[in-house]
Amino acid sequence: MKQNPVVNNSPELQDSIHETKRRLAQRPFPDFISLRQQVSVSFEFFPPTSIELENKLWSCVAQLAPLRPRFVSVTYGAGGSTRQRTHATVEKILAETLLIPAAHLTCVGAPRDEVDEVVRRYWDIGVRHLVALRGDSTDPGRAFISHPQGYQTAAQLVAGIRKIADFEVTVAAYPEIHPDAESQEADLDNLKRKLDAGANRAITQYFFNADDFLRFLDRVRAAGISAPIIPGILPVTNFARVVKFSEKCGATIPVWMRDLFAGLDDAPDIRQLIAATVAIEQCRLLLEQGINEFHFYTLNRAELTQAICHALGLREYPEHSLCELNAPGE
Repeated sequence: MKQNPVVNNSPELQDSIHETKRRLAQRPFPDFISLRQQVSVSFEFFPPTSIELENKLWSCVAQLAPLRPRFVSVTYGAGGSTRQRTHATVEKILAETLLIPAAHLTCVGAPRDEVDEVVRRYWDIGVRHLVALRGDSTDPGRAFISHPQGYQTAAQLVAGIRKIADFEVTVAAYPEIHPDAESQEADLDNLKRKLDAGANRAITQYFFNADDFLRFLDRVRAAGISAPIIPGILPVTNFARVVKFSEKCGATIPVWMRDLFAGLDDAPDIRQLIAATVAIEQCRLLLEQGINEFHFYTLNRAELTQAICHALGLREYPEHSLCELNAPGE
């Protein structure tokens, strides 16, 4: 004969259950619950240099497209070294997806007439958004030198674009100051000139301390700049490489972040988990301060960005395909 299980209904147990329920009711929801709100994202890709990297890029695009980014940007190599590849990548995004591409354009290595022709070509194929940048020196370690017949500054480039067509224009901003800037004030003045020339918004260099961005935003608003300032988020796929690049661009690697990644050079799976956690927490802190738009430097890798966006409440929409890409050569 089957016996009923013994149920402990002692007063002590009931009191313990009630106390547990009371404590749970008083606890706030986990912070990650607050991430489930409407956010806007955009993604940066770079043009591929080989068939293997091309396959990797379009796989990344296909994975991230269902998240419905506001736009996707395609970078422009130092000295205009990827101009044709950038154009081809942007053209394919236009032709084979419903994504809105934003082509990067720099002042480096070309006279104004040549840059203006690139701008016109973009307009003619249907591109309506450009990311206007001064660009970096073609000779690493040396100061930037503009083309003698070219645009001298990003502000001049923005103004030149505006004269050609009614593009949406995004420019760069630097929470921790541009390496070439003489001071914070000079850097802010330069940002203001770019926006006054006709830029619609600015996307920041990546950073890892949310407070660095928030303090920068305070300075921007105090300077009378009202344009949207979008934080640039870098999911860390290779910590050693990020450290090396940060030394050149002036981005700070916090001590706590170095500690988190210490000893993980040969542990890629753990490194991925740490990287996702760092970026999600960074976005959470910004969301708490009312920041709800993020630009992700994907490095043509979808997994981390996809995980972060999932934590932010973004979900895929497979019933409305935004991307039907063909493999290279098809």
